[in-house]
Amino acid sequence: MSITAERKQALIKEYATKDGDTGSPEVQVAILSERIANLTEHFKSHGKDNHSRRGLLKLVSQRRRLLDYVKTSNQERYQTLITRLGLRR
Repeated sequence: MSITAERKQALIKEYATKDGDTGSPEVQVAILSERIANLTEHFKSHGKDNHSRRGLLKLVSQRRRLLDYVKTSNQERYQTLITRLGLRR
């Protein structure tokens, strides 16, 4: 269910705004999106796992708050982020 360290480093490298950047909203949203996708796949075979579903809802709301922050601070960053991640189709 969780992402591997190699995949996390790849996401950080791909979405970082500068060298050594691990805490920018873009990186955080990318990591959360990967975790959400993994949990969504998990629920296809484990439909009654309600404890993990609660965690999924927390991840989705945390990603939503970060996206709202990026949207209010810089509209262009928000648009590029959601297109790169494939959100809001």
